[in-house]
Amino acid sequence: MGKIGFGLAGGLVVALFLSGTAAADPYKWCAQYSNGDDGGHSNCGFITFEQCRATISGIGGFCVPNQFYTGPLERPAKRHRG
Repeated sequence: MGKIGFGLAGGLVVALFLSGTAAADPYKWCAQYSNGDDGGHSNCGFITFEQCRATISGIGGFCVPNQFYTGPLERPAKRHRG
């Protein structure tokens, strides 16, 4: 019974490890904030460029593509129902 329990626990650990590597980063844009001498900060939580621009409006900074973005490059075309 001990070998079976050990095998199940090992299989569970492997399954959890493999499931964590398949997650995609859906946020395509990052806001880069300039904050004096400490180098600034970034927020990579924006799906659209417009969302990023609206966030930095009035506080300064700029928007850059998220280097870890793993989603589709283009949005799917809208379907018109006829």
